[in-house]
Amino acid sequence: MLTVRPDRVAGLCYRYYLVLSRSSFRVMDIVFWPVMDLLVWGFVSNYFSSLGGSAPQAVTFLVGGIIFFNVLYRAQQSISVSFLEDLWSRNLLSIFVSPITVAEFVSATYVVGVAQALAVTLIMSVMAAFLYAFNMLSLSWYLIPLFVNLLVMGWWLGLGTTALILRYGYQAEALAWAVPFLLQPVCAVFYPVSVLPAWLQSVAWFVPATHVFEGMRHILSGGNQCAVYLIKASLLNVLYWVATTIFFGAMINRARERGSLAKIVT
Repeated sequence: MLTVRPDRVAGLCYRYYLVLSRSSFRVMDIVFWPVMDLLVWGFVSNYFSSLGGSAPQAVTFLVGGIIFFNVLYRAQQSISVSFLEDLWSRNLLSIFVSPITVAEFVSATYVVGVAQALAVTLIMSVMAAFLYAFNMLSLSWYLIPLFVNLLVMGWWLGLGTTALILRYGYQAEALAWAVPFLLQPVCAVFYPVSVLPAWLQSVAWFVPATHVFEGMRHILSGGNQCAVYLIKASLLNVLYWVATTIFFGAMINRARERGSLAKIVT
């Protein structure tokens, strides 16, 4: 029976907090890169704005895209990188020989991902408001479901990445950072799906984030019918989340049965 005890999840979250609070470089990694992304793309968007025409609207799309993409990225990183850090510190076996279940371990990384995504979004939103006059609240109540859909996509991406690391070992470590950027071209983060080749557009619509970013641009353009985008993104996220959860469970059971979990750690 799958059980998740809140006190154990809270204990793991507190542990991750202690790890972060004692490492200024980890905090810098979480905050520095999103801020740099916003500055670079913001300056690029200001240049576009100076060109006139329809460029000012593109500024809004670019800034909104980079903020939302970091929600997806941080949610994915919280799972895959937390897992890797436990591997590097030889702490993974200590966790799994304790009463802590896999579900509790994963739930804690979910919570950490939410905290990181919220913190990064808040910082970037404030900067965007002061530097580029971009108001995240202009998305109205749609901001919440758009945020949640990117969060959930980051979760199942993180689970899938961790499952591949369990399957292939250290040689798959690079996926922890690469996976979100491998999907970025078809997620339509900075441009509409219509600019992609026809065959790639068909692929893009199977990615939940594509519907999120298209929905974001639709709202920022003055549209108010975003429900279709949200429904499609939500359905795809549920489907992929269930699939990656099953895959992750199969890989961790395989690792336990073959003893490869210990081999990865040692």
